[in-house]
Amino acid sequence: MTVSGETYAYPFSEPHRLDLDPFYAKLRAEEPLCRIRLPYGEPAWLATRHEDVRTVLGDPRFSRAAALERDEPRMHAHLRRQGGILAMDPPDHTRLRRLVAKAFTMRRVELLRGRTQEIADGLADAMAAGGDRADLVEQFALPLPITVICELLGVPFEDRGDFRIWSDAFLSTSKLTGQQVQDHIESMNGYMAHLIAERRERPADDLLGALVRARDEDNDRLSEEELVQLAVGLLVAGHETTASQIPNFVHVLLTHPEELARLRREPELVPRAVEELLRFVPLGAAGAFPRYALEDVEFGPVTVRAGEPVLVAAAAANRDPEVFSDPEGLDLGRSDNPHLGLGHGPHHCLGAQLARMELQVALETLLRRFPGLRFDGGPDAVVWKTGLLVRGPSLMPVAW
Repeated sequence: MTVSGETYAYPFSEPHRLDLDPFYAKLRAEEPLCRIRLPYGEPAWLATRHEDVRTVLGDPRFSRAAALERDEPRMHAHLRRQGGILAMDPPDHTRLRRLVAKAFTMRRVELLRGRTQEIADGLADAMAAGGDRADLVEQFALPLPITVICELLGVPFEDRGDFRIWSDAFLSTSKLTGQQVQDHIESMNGYMAHLIAERRERPADDLLGALVRARDEDNDRLSEEELVQLAVGLLVAGHETTASQIPNFVHVLLTHPEELARLRREPELVPRAVEELLRFVPLGAAGAFPRYALEDVEFGPVTVRAGEPVLVAAAAANRDPEVFSDPEGLDLGRSDNPHLGLGHGPHHCLGAQLARMELQVALETLLRRFPGLRFDGGPDAVVWKTGLLVRGPSLMPVAW
């Protein structure tokens, strides 16, 4: 590890489709912990090696809650003093996570697989009934996870148009102004508070109802503000990343025809393929959610001082040759795959098992129902999101 002393402007380049800036590989090899400055906020460190990223995400010497008191490094001008589970450390984080973790266990998620398959089959039927081409985003990738999380939480599916607008506000870097972001967040908080009030009047056997009961039966477990923030976070996270990853995965497969043909021949590889695609796809447009060192932490010759923020480049860590053989290649049969595509440590994706199941169902359904699936107009016809923390198509014309 070398220490150049240089502070790099970050992100290094504008996100282009699903390409990973080659500068990440250079840094990982030569300067795996480097100084960066985002467009807004204080300077930070950036970790690019798998081992270092795991340390920052999993070591209790690094805090998310400390960001609430700092000029957090960020992509947007608006400094959001937004609480919620993503801004907490244990034990508060653990307290909230336990309230919902039982809804996302592998066993509970497997009980949802049949219903998820029904939803996917219905969407595929509608696509096929419309002819031999469709927009994969609007007609499959978005409605599948939105329907699942709406049914799980107990949120009306017909309000999904508002969810998309509000989700963009949560994930905006430059797409919206600070005032627009704040307005949308307040709208979503108000919407969720209204649903919570409805649950109190008319209890229901869904996740939102369970959270309301936890709040009302024991105030020490969950405050009213925590209840609203937790429900909002579950709704946004429960559909946005999966809705982006479905077309991302299809894009990777269509641009790697040999691996796609392999998956068609061996559909039993779908679970491994999902893990490999989670490793391979750089979902984040840039690092976010910095951790603050609570004490001095040494990374080889580099010492992160107490109070300094560190961002992680999970996509770079997922290409670390010290951990993955042929890291730049796509291998849908890869068996040893400790990727960080769903995070690590206390903030490891709460809905990881749900996301895996939905992505498995989505891929299997598309492969089975549309064996001739291809780009309609080629890869250049795909329209990509801009100004958001996550990458993904906003329009993906496909044909079969």
